[in-house]
Amino acid sequence: MTKRIGIHLGTAGGASRAVERAREIGASTLQIFSASPRMWRAPKVDPKEAARMKEMRAKLDVGPLVIHTSYLVNVCSQSDDVRTKSIAAFRGEIERALTFGAEYLVLHPGSWKGLTRDEGLRLAAESIERAIDGLAWQGTPFHILIENTAGAEFSLGGSFEQVAELVARLRAHAPVAVCLDTCHTHVAGYDLVSEAGYKETMRQVAATVGYESVRVWHCNDAKAERGSKLDRHEHIGQGTMGVEPFERLLHDKHFAHCAFIAETPIDEPGDDERNVRVLKSLAG
Repeated sequence: MTKRIGIHLGTAGGASRAVERAREIGASTLQIFSASPRMWRAPKVDPKEAARMKEMRAKLDVGPLVIHTSYLVNVCSQSDDVRTKSIAAFRGEIERALTFGAEYLVLHPGSWKGLTRDEGLRLAAESIERAIDGLAWQGTPFHILIENTAGAEFSLGGSFEQVAELVARLRAHAPVAVCLDTCHTHVAGYDLVSEAGYKETMRQVAATVGYESVRVWHCNDAKAERGSKLDRHEHIGQGTMGVEPFERLLHDKHFAHCAFIAETPIDEPGDDERNVRVLKSLAG
């Protein structure tokens, strides 16, 4: 199986242009925002642009297509108003993902500040169920991916156990799987850096979410130290993690089915291509 390695790309010039850009920089998969991540409301997808994107993906063999949900969405907010807006916005995200033919839609579960963790889990599951209710996803490869978070106080998904619990609550109602982020995992306190720590962390992945449920790895080095709970991404190999965890991950047979997508910063022109190249070199 060809290793699927890519990066989050902008959609200036249209979503189909992002597919072309992916191939230009050597990527075989990509992640995008389907609309501005800073606005609650988003325009409908132009059907012609969606068709062009599907055509370009097939022509250039780029996939899976991963869409990242807007950061405004908080499906476990204590605020009824914010939660109502989040459900409507997330429904729009699902509709756009289905129109584009995306395989995966990544979601940060949100913050349960002002509630208990269990109340946050319940509200998150109920909100996601409401968002997808009545939409025609059956028969497609589409899945919502619950992403682990950096472990900040009140942030849902800071442990593999919390991600697994939310996925378990949703499985009967929605197509759901998991996205794991290397930076989030590292700063949440899990050890990916030492060989023994990597093995123990993967044992915990297997015991909670399960290897097969993980469909995407966000490959990001970290600016902050392990356990700091500070979500600051760094270029591959230039942060507190180094290259070894990424090399292990890319060669880990348990994740041969996964897409590996960087969300690294663009500090200088060409940084996106450089990070893809580093990941491909580590994959051998």
